[in-house]
Amino acid sequence: MKKKVIQTLILLVTVLPLVQAQDIEGIVNYERKTYWTKLIAKLPFLSQEEKDRAKMMWGNDDEEKTKLKLVFTPAQSVYTYEGEQGETDDGRWSWRQDDYLVQRDFDKETITEWHEMGGKTYVIQDSLKIPKWKILNQLKDVAGHVCMKAEMEDPANQQKIVAWFADDLPVSAGPERLFGLPGVILELDYNDGVTVVTATKIDLKKVEPKQLVLPKMKGKKINLAERDRIIKEHIKDSIKAQRNPYWGIKPWN
Repeated sequence: MKKKVIQTLILLVTVLPLVQAQDIEGIVNYERKTYWTKLIAKLPFLSQEEKDRAKMMWGNDDEEKTKLKLVFTPAQSVYTYEGEQGETDDGRWSWRQDDYLVQRDFDKETITEWHEMGGKTYVIQDSLKIPKWKILNQLKDVAGHVCMKAEMEDPANQQKIVAWFADDLPVSAGPERLFGLPGVILELDYNDGVTVVTATKIDLKKVEPKQLVLPKMKGKKINLAERDRIIKEHIKDSIKAQRNPYWGIKPWN
């Protein structure tokens, strides 16, 4: 019985009429959590002494939280921070967020990114390249939506990425740099739980045009190939120096 249900869902996902997507738009709020001790423990080029030092320093309090939002329509999406300032859960501490935004224009098939890597800010502009997803026969509830599982490997830093997408939200949008599935991605898992991005609230409503307008972005203009080269070089240099590369380039870049 379970197998038949999954097969039916897969069929619906693959043949879902595009006309249904024309009425789906809104805002998805996400919480991104990165567990730094778990990340450092997975880096084979770091010494055990450094891994033990990180675990001693953080203990079980190594979780970094960030709140973000995805504004989407069938034609376009913008993903960025919920607000300009980040703050702790108790509101006692706040800080300026790094430059970070990902915009996709599905009609024009273009992508624009704006974020900091290695202490520099870049404006990345290129054509859309759909990730090579493999859709699997697994289901999960995320924020009240039945989601299907898909996975891929990031070619820039060889990260395993698992996505959960909602086929009842038939728009090919998603958080971070990821999209290209037959429904909005509501959860991402990088490297078996090192970084997890989960939808906390979904508000389906008419999106105002101003919500999709890009801010003034300053930074060095590059394309996706140059971006991947910068990341690979940074990781290579970090391995040679036996240091954590993700202090300069975040694990979700």
